[in-house]
Amino acid sequence: MRPERGHSYKTRVRHRAHPCGMSQYDNRLPHGMHVVHDGPPQAPPVLLIHGSGASGASWNRVVPALAEHRRVLRVDLPGCGKSPPTPSYDVPLQAGRLAALLDDLGLRSVTVAGHSSGGYVATALAERRPDLVGGLALVSTGPNLDALLPQPVILRLLLAPPFGPLLWPRRTDAMLRKAIAATAAGPLEVPAEMIDDVRDISYRSFRTVARGNTAYLAERGVPERLAALTVPVLVLFGAADPRWEPASAHRYEAVPNARLELLPGVGHLPPLEAPGPTGESLLRFTARDADLPAVGPET
Repeated sequence: MRPERGHSYKTRVRHRAHPCGMSQYDNRLPHGMHVVHDGPPQAPPVLLIHGSGASGASWNRVVPALAEHRRVLRVDLPGCGKSPPTPSYDVPLQAGRLAALLDDLGLRSVTVAGHSSGGYVATALAERRPDLVGGLALVSTGPNLDALLPQPVILRLLLAPPFGPLLWPRRTDAMLRKAIAATAAGPLEVPAEMIDDVRDISYRSFRTVARGNTAYLAERGVPERLAALTVPVLVLFGAADPRWEPASAHRYEAVPNARLELLPGVGHLPPLEAPGPTGESLLRFTARDADLPAVGPET
């Protein structure tokens, strides 16, 4: 089979109308991951990684602006969204799966953006395979374990023993919306596709992912890891994040080649709460070293 629409690997791609436009869905589940492609195939590539208990759908509101001038890839990490579960969710292993995907696609110098704990996977990818990563964008990614704030009550009930295992199979759409919105700074309309994807995540998968994230941070904080790299870094942080101490974002200022942008009035979910400013920041970042269109003023 010949590669379709600029793809460099053999696969079957189906096209379907989507809120983000005409997306391409890879039926092959490369390396166990559901992958969605948007934008011009030959444009500079951007890889979007979701956080724990989420899916690639968490980026949906940001994709239309990005896909006008960038090749955008969204993945559902194993055990999340439309991707099947796997025995291990350790952060370095997740990064290895993404590296294999980018190798299959023949992509290099990719701008890799991770939301929340997706930023740990993005950082681990840059640590393992710096040849693949041209820039790192960390969105609401906590720097160290001591910056973590107490969880909202509904999240503690759903996620932690003893109630978590009992409530998880009984989650309603209303409960899921309330749990997701609890990490925003204000009222939030949660996309139906995101609710559908979150509902399909198993309790075991979520808890195992959470343990992997904790282990990664306990070994070494993100700013310390980034300081050992030479890749340009953009850090986006909601100034009203209820999951991580917002002031902890300033720890990233000690990282060479890092730029910090605080989003006023935004909580833990910039791609949902402030898709416009989030997309503009990502576009400016991807255009930093090339003659590419960017949106919005520098701040």
